[in-house]
Amino acid sequence: MSFTVKNSKLGIIKLSDNTTLKLKATTVDVREAGFSPFGGIKFDVKPIAGIAIVDVPKEFREIVKNKPLIPTELPHDGWELLKVTKQEPAVEEIVIDTQRGKYVIKVEAEVVMVSRNLNYRDERGEPIYWASWVWKISWTPYKEG
Repeated sequence: MSFTVKNSKLGIIKLSDNTTLKLKATTVDVREAGFSPFGGIKFDVKPIAGIAIVDVPKEFREIVKNKPLIPTELPHDGWELLKVTKQEPAVEEIVIDTQRGKYVIKVEAEVVMVSRNLNYRDERGEPIYWASWVWKISWTPYKEG
């Protein structure tokens, strides 16, 4: 099914080590999947997301500047859990035209865990951050205006 993006907002995540990450969520596919008491139609939504560093303290760049690049297989050493101190979730809203009319599907991603690895660096010379997020997906009939 085809759809159009109505709204998209990057998520911003502040961490306990003063790093700021951004989170982008997007919808890859959506299909009608039967009946639902939520508007009469159920949707099977396939979202994806990814993170990137917005700002990392210079001290961490210094620590990793001579470290090896992260290997293609995720390393088992060097991971430190960090706290999420502040967060704005990533959001994307799409409009889909169905046999029952148009609907707005909202896909929201919220980070729940983050780890940092100072034993390796990425291609930009930054530490490695790994995040886990949860999805919140909802839909409503589309209203003009």
